[in-house]
Amino acid sequence: MDSTTRTPRASAVSRRWRLPGKLRRRLVAALALTIGLFMTGALYLVLAPRPQIATAEAATQADPAQIAHGEQLYNNACITCHGTNLQGVQGRGPSLIGAGEAAVYFQVSTGRMPLAREQAEGYRKAPVPELDPDTAEGRQNLQALAAYVQAHGGGPQLPAERGTALIGDDPAKGADAFRLNCASCHSFVGRGGALTRGKYAPILNHATPEQVYAAMLTGPSAMPTFSDRSLTPGEKKDIIAYLLSVRGQRNSPGGYNLGNIGPSAEGMTAFVLGMVALVGITVWLGAKS
Repeated sequence: MDSTTRTPRASAVSRRWRLPGKLRRRLVAALALTIGLFMTGALYLVLAPRPQIATAEAATQADPAQIAHGEQLYNNACITCHGTNLQGVQGRGPSLIGAGEAAVYFQVSTGRMPLAREQAEGYRKAPVPELDPDTAEGRQNLQALAAYVQAHGGGPQLPAERGTALIGDDPAKGADAFRLNCASCHSFVGRGGALTRGKYAPILNHATPEQVYAAMLTGPSAMPTFSDRSLTPGEKKDIIAYLLSVRGQRNSPGGYNLGNIGPSAEGMTAFVLGMVALVGITVWLGAKS
């Protein structure tokens, strides 16, 4: 049998076992979808940031005496607004589950908590004396309160470094990162500004390195959070170095030192003075004519 007679028979057999076109397209689409979902799940497991939550192992590693002391402080000062299990109380205070020790440190050390009254955002004020981080006793109490919230609710944790260890070595690099991520709300040199719905970006002149670092981790109020994927620990420290470098500076990046709020001050001043001069000249010409 030659090839001319074998080929038609082979074609007939292959056509007999070939799937219909419509069914074949559906199977190919289902296979492609399955592969796509599998690859998406694999990429998510590899690239997704791990949530900083408290685990049972972390809770057992914490000092039980410190956590017990923090629970006592919480029951005395926080339970009315934040609930018995950190779940929050409607109309009084939000849940602290997932807030973490970083949020506790920022809110309490800056005096924003407890709130003086119901408002859109807490204002910086002197902290409660027994939780003042500038005193040894207040620092221990604040650490205990933060440890209690961390152990029972989880969330972002402050780094082990404190004080000057949180100040980076490259203020120029920090200036670039600050202008890219922070200046739209805090202005070019951290002078703050008004936001929507009664909120505002606070002045950063009096913020300590720990408070700035904690704010970047927790994103208080309208501020976004900056994980270590969006801003590395080194970049956060460089931002702190930049903010410290511009404090007390006589000249702002915009020119004259008009409240250290950047070039917008000079432009607005020139505009107002120019308009006053034009009105004055117009009135003078009208009177003379």
